[in-house]
Amino acid sequence: MKQTLDELLQKEIAIIDGAMGTMVQRYQQSEEDFRGERFKNWHKDLKGNNDILCITQPHIIEAIHLEYLKAGAHIIETNTFSAQRISMADYEMQAFSYEINVAAARCAKNAIKKYEVTNPNHQSCFIAGAIGPTNRTLSLSPDVNHPNYRAVIFDEVMEAYYEQVKGLVDGGVDIILIETIFDTLNAKAAIFATKKYFDEHHVQLPIMISGTITDASGRTLSGQTLEAFYISIEHANPISVGLNCALGAAQMRPHIAELSNLANCYVSAYPNAGLPNAFGEYDEKPHDTAHIIAEWAKEGLVNIVGGCCGTTPDHIKCIADEVKKF
Repeated sequence: MKQTLDELLQKEIAIIDGAMGTMVQRYQQSEEDFRGERFKNWHKDLKGNNDILCITQPHIIEAIHLEYLKAGAHIIETNTFSAQRISMADYEMQAFSYEINVAAARCAKNAIKKYEVTNPNHQSCFIAGAIGPTNRTLSLSPDVNHPNYRAVIFDEVMEAYYEQVKGLVDGGVDIILIETIFDTLNAKAAIFATKKYFDEHHVQLPIMISGTITDASGRTLSGQTLEAFYISIEHANPISVGLNCALGAAQMRPHIAELSNLANCYVSAYPNAGLPNAFGEYDEKPHDTAHIIAEWAKEGLVNIVGGCCGTTPDHIKCIADEVKKF
C-alpha cells in the first residue's frame, strides 16, 4: 500500500520539486511549439502559456518531472499554476482549463511510472495539484482612482478554482497545493472551492497551503502579517502551511522561523534561487541554496523543502542531499 504523505513527514523531511518555468525555458520552445498541432491555427499567440504544453508538448513536461524525481523529489507539482479560467482568459482558452488540469496530472503520473521502471525501490512519490493565485486580486483594486472597484468577485474566483480542482482530481493528483498566495481572499476562494468539491464528490485529499511574503516588512501583497495570514487559513486544516517565491532562502529565513512557531501543522518552504539580478535571472548556486535550507532543517523549522523561481534539478538534488541527515 502506498505510504501516505503524513507517514512520510513523520519519518523525514520531504522534498518538493523546483521551478517549472525555469526548466521550460531550457527547451527554447517557439510559438509553433506552444501551439502544437492541436492549436496551430489559434487566433492568439500562445507562447508563454506554459500550462498548454501539458496538451501540446506533454513529453517535455514529463521529462521535467522525471528530472526532479531523479534529483530526489518526493512531491512533484503539476504544471497548472495558471490553469484556471481567469488566467486562461489572457489567451482566450477558458474552455480548455479542465482539460489542461487533467492532462497535467497525467503528465506527472506518466513521469512517476517511468521513474519506477528504473527505480523499483524508490522513495515515495506524490503528485501535488498546483493551484496558483490567478492574475486578479479580490482584496485590492487595480485602479488607484477607484479603490472600491474589483476586477473579479469571490464567486467567479471560487468557480474557476472548483473547475481546476475537478480536473486535477480527475487526473489523479494526491495533494491539492494552493500556492504563491499574495491575497488571502483568493486563497479562501481556493479553499472553499476545494472543500466544496471534496464534499460533493466524497473525496478527501491533503491540502498544502503556501503564501508569499513580498517585502521586508514581512507582509503579503494585500497587507497581512504572517500571523494574520496563518490565522486566516488555519480553518482549512492543511497538512502543511509555508512560504514560497518572492524571496531567496537567506531573506526567507526569519519568516520561516516565525511561521514554524505559529503553525500547528507541518511547515513547508521553497524559496527562489536567491534574488533576481538586473536581467531578472537567478544566480544563486545549488549548494548555496542547499546550505541555507540545511540550517533550517538542523534547527527543526521545516518539514517540506524545495525550490521556486530559478531553481533546477541540481538545486533540488543538493537540497535533498543536505537535509537527508536531519
